[in-house]
Amino acid sequence: MEHKRWIVHIDLDSFFVSVERKFNPDLIGKPVLIGGSAERGVVASCSYEARKFGIHSAMPMKQAMRLCPHATVIRGSHGLYSEASREVTEIIHDSVPLYQKTSVDEFYIDLTGIDRYHDSYQLATELRQRVIRETGLPISFGMASTKTVAKMATNEAKPNGQLLIPHGSEAAFMAPLPIRKIPMLGEKACQKLYQYGIEKISHLQKTDVRFLETIFGKHGRDIWNKAHGLDEGEVVSEHERKSMSTENTFHTNVADLKTLETSLVSMTEELASKLRREGLVTSCLAIKLRYANFETHTVQEKIPLTAAEHILIPGVKNLLKKAWNQNRPIRLIGVRMSNLCRGSYQINLFEDNEEQIRLYQAMDNINFKFGDKTICRAAGMNIGTRNFNPFMRG
Repeated sequence: MEHKRWIVHIDLDSFFVSVERKFNPDLIGKPVLIGGSAERGVVASCSYEARKFGIHSAMPMKQAMRLCPHATVIRGSHGLYSEASREVTEIIHDSVPLYQKTSVDEFYIDLTGIDRYHDSYQLATELRQRVIRETGLPISFGMASTKTVAKMATNEAKPNGQLLIPHGSEAAFMAPLPIRKIPMLGEKACQKLYQYGIEKISHLQKTDVRFLETIFGKHGRDIWNKAHGLDEGEVVSEHERKSMSTENTFHTNVADLKTLETSLVSMTEELASKLRREGLVTSCLAIKLRYANFETHTVQEKIPLTAAEHILIPGVKNLLKKAWNQNRPIRLIGVRMSNLCRGSYQINLFEDNEEQIRLYQAMDNINFKFGDKTICRAAGMNIGTRNFNPFMRG
């Protein structure tokens, strides 16, 4: 007999704000903005109280302060958030057989089949209470037959609530909600649908799938399926991508610090760009050194979650200083970034000001269109015999 699916979507409410409030209870109930400097930074996260003023993440901090002049601005502290995310992950890891961490503050759990032994909703409720008790952070969950409906249920349960959508009631639960509440239905798709008077999910549910296919092509059926609560998406354990790495073997052994650093910078840029493209961040940085006699050393360190070169490059240079015995020439050097998880965009907003964010986005856009290594920092331009012009294709 096939078991009915039970998927739980867990989301830590206003995660970064909640972590700050845990250490400074004076912030509770006040409009709080987290991000870069008030002058040139952007909002990485904001409290529910701040959202009432029309503030949202990625908004320039100046604009947010005009909307809510009495808001408290906090410079984000990654280390705290990384640690809090790790604590919550460990509790979930201890409590359930199958989960997927989709970002620093968001998880899917598959409890299908557990109801032979336990009440699945009760188990999810106890897990939520355990997270609140052990971490002091508010958390919400939605439980339903699919990932899409579970995520929508969480959004309706917030802040600090929980909601079960029984089997068979998915379409009825979704019907009165606005179409923008469907996960992954972007602003452009919504605007197209508004032109046809389709504003609520109930309107979408009554729309012929062939009509949606003429507007959106093959995605039309996906949209129709989601509007009816149909979603085959599996909860996939996060083992599939735990690290990414790259290495460089020199033609002749190298004992020159500048050459080694240049090679490390170039590899770090390449990996950081790849992280951002895949929407990932790393919290563990490592370098590998292989000496002329093939003896190999690896040194690593835990870092706050990031995908930004201006944090990663000083990190690899520091590891090189720690690891390298400067009297010995090197034949191979490598960089590895591990403990990967989702959430790059939001995380990078903490240490970046507007100019840096735009620079990264511009670099990533050019590299994405023309292939890696099109544009890079001056420091990464001369590797061995290869020369790069930052405005020429590599």
